[in-house]
Amino acid sequence: MKYPECFHCGEPVLTGSQFTTHINNSDRLMCCPGCQAVSAAILEAGLSNYYKYRTEPGSKQTALVPEELTAYSAFDLPEVQQDFVHSESDISRVSLSIDGITCAACAWLIEHKLRHVAGIASIQVNTTTERALVTWLPTQIKLSEILSQISLIGYQAAPYQVDEQEIQSKQNSRQFLLRLGLAGFATMQVMMFALALYAGYFTELEVEFRDYFRWVSMIFAAPVVFYSAQPFYFSAIRSMFSGRLNMDVSVSIAILGAYIASCIATVNATGEVYFESVSMFTFFLLLGRYFEQNARQKASVSSSNLHKLVPLTAHLISNDTCEEVPAKGLKVGDIILVKPGEVVAADGTIIEGCSSFNEAMLTGEQTPVQKSDTSEVYAGTINVEQPIKLKITATGQDQLVAEIIRLQESASNNKPKVALYVDTISNYFTWAILSIALLTYIVWKIYWPEDAFWVTLAVLVATCPCALALATPTAVTCATGIFTRIGIIARKPGVFEKLTKIDHVVFDKTGTLTCGTLTITDIELYGQLDKAQVLEVAAALEASSLHPIAKAFEPYNNPQLTVSRIQSFVGLGLSGQINNIDYRIGSAEFIEVTGEHSQAVYLAQGDELLARFTLVDEIRTDAKATVQTLTQQGCKVSVASGDGSIHVDEVAGRIGITDVYKGLKPQDKLSLIQNLQKSASVAMFGDGINDAPVLAGANLSVAMGSGSAITKNSADLILLGDHLSRFNDAVTVARLVDKIIKQNLYWALGYNLFIIPLAVTGHVAPYIAALGMSASSLIVVGNSLRLLRVRL
Repeated sequence: MKYPECFHCGEPVLTGSQFTTHINNSDRLMCCPGCQAVSAAILEAGLSNYYKYRTEPGSKQTALVPEELTAYSAFDLPEVQQDFVHSESDISRVSLSIDGITCAACAWLIEHKLRHVAGIASIQVNTTTERALVTWLPTQIKLSEILSQISLIGYQAAPYQVDEQEIQSKQNSRQFLLRLGLAGFATMQVMMFALALYAGYFTELEVEFRDYFRWVSMIFAAPVVFYSAQPFYFSAIRSMFSGRLNMDVSVSIAILGAYIASCIATVNATGEVYFESVSMFTFFLLLGRYFEQNARQKASVSSSNLHKLVPLTAHLISNDTCEEVPAKGLKVGDIILVKPGEVVAADGTIIEGCSSFNEAMLTGEQTPVQKSDTSEVYAGTINVEQPIKLKITATGQDQLVAEIIRLQESASNNKPKVALYVDTISNYFTWAILSIALLTYIVWKIYWPEDAFWVTLAVLVATCPCALALATPTAVTCATGIFTRIGIIARKPGVFEKLTKIDHVVFDKTGTLTCGTLTITDIELYGQLDKAQVLEVAAALEASSLHPIAKAFEPYNNPQLTVSRIQSFVGLGLSGQINNIDYRIGSAEFIEVTGEHSQAVYLAQGDELLARFTLVDEIRTDAKATVQTLTQQGCKVSVASGDGSIHVDEVAGRIGITDVYKGLKPQDKLSLIQNLQKSASVAMFGDGINDAPVLAGANLSVAMGSGSAITKNSADLILLGDHLSRFNDAVTVARLVDKIIKQNLYWALGYNLFIIPLAVTGHVAPYIAALGMSASSLIVVGNSLRLLRVRL
């Protein structure tokens, strides 16, 4: 059944005619009260023309904006504003980042809405950067009111702050534009004189005028050669000092060689000059690099802006009072209040309250996650329902979001093997090009000396392996951005290649196929202790363990019970003394009892069985679909669990896995993986400490986001959202990356093989060579950027 579309956002309307707005003499259906409220606000402001001129639907308003979301009062604090507001005389100015801008009509709507607000002096919206520059009179209107006015028409605005990297990037970009502009201006001047010189061949230009035009051309070309082209020289010098030749070596030789030779010809008044060629191909090279830098920055920004999602302020609770303070002033141990709709300002543990949190910025999953007392919440996530009190456990660079950014940077710097091969090839390729250029010059000098120089020049420029060097890093940067967006971290080099080769996937059970949140559903007693006593003993023993089973006993922990001589038996259980009495807790094998149960933990006092705890762990909702997709893609799927009970068979059966290995110790799992690797490339999923060795031994290791730190340190891939289906998404992205890289390499190699014979035989002019080389690089970068459009 096809549902009507929301008139504001274009999403399907599932609520019938419950929400409507009268627009342009017709009742228009809205999908939710949020869109209804926004459309009503637009009409009240007299801006109904927005719906006539827009070319794209507006952003979906998932719900009425809560009061807390519109309360931007924190941005009025002077200590907060000092980071992004510039004040001069009685005017303040701020750059706002605005979410939800989809077309030019959005900019029109925001500008017309705010221009009529008293106190706002001016506003300019840039649809490309999705930012607005606002100036206002602080005596008449507050910044929080400006932000609220924008939110009323459906856009979320926040002060835009650039980080150090962006500032440096912008400075470099401005300098690059200056070099480019100078090169373009000088090229135009030199070309005018070059036309006169070319015309002289037909009109017998007098020698005085010819020399004059040459001297003027030399002067105009000088800043191009000595300033605009500097990036090529520095890059070439650095590569030579490192013992390798890069693409800029041949470019630098071409530019300097052509200019020096032309200068000699000008001074001696004999021979040919190439000032116009030098200026023109330097300009085209810079133009290509400029577009390439912009494209790479776009890919980089899409994968590294997580820290901007952390709010600037927090509600600090001290001495029973709550005050709004800058988030960067928070310390570990502080108590903060997080209201519904607010973004968490720092990592912490819930000490009061129960609510759900949207962790999409970390995991890519929009479905809120329920959390209560002792649950950990992370900076940048959004409290959805109830106010909660949070005890800060980490700030600044110790927060999870900072760790993710570090891992992400590490991942984007990782190179696939093919990239390493290409780096090596580029080095030899440059040597080969220089050799070919030398031979070309010698041959042309012997037979056609008047053309030897510019033909050699064309060879050096046309065959520059820029596209070859860009083929893999641009694709990997884009893919890393996609991974970050969907909550996947690639920790080690070669992950993209490994993902495409996996043909056997092995899952651990607890915490991987299941959620890992075990609950005790039944207790069967065999000794003298009652249920409360056996629970307290079990909780005391399990308190030292990080296994998911231990968490099931945490609510029954009695601090008066002290455990001594605690000993862990990996994959089996724990033993220890309480009040000088020996206890053991663990599997049936460890306690030495017979009979199988779906999932149980046994407690014994010495050799006497005290109790059996039946535990339940829910299967992940997407486990079955993930296994089905893997099977359809030709992967074999197995379960390898340390649990020896029939519960493993039950879980595997419900998910659709027939190849089951159970009751395995860590060394058994490692042996199993090594055996499977004889005929397949194996990916291993795990989340516990006992999985660390087997993860290290697999071809590709995958850790769940909720897993232990040791496990995640051993893994190639971390699924932050704890959704198994993200692994299938990772495989899809990896295959696309592999395809894009191959396309880029085929193109780069094909272009060079095509252009070399033409350049060597004198069929390519130097400026045409510069154009071809720049176009080749842009095609490679543009092909990689297609990855950013992938939606999973």
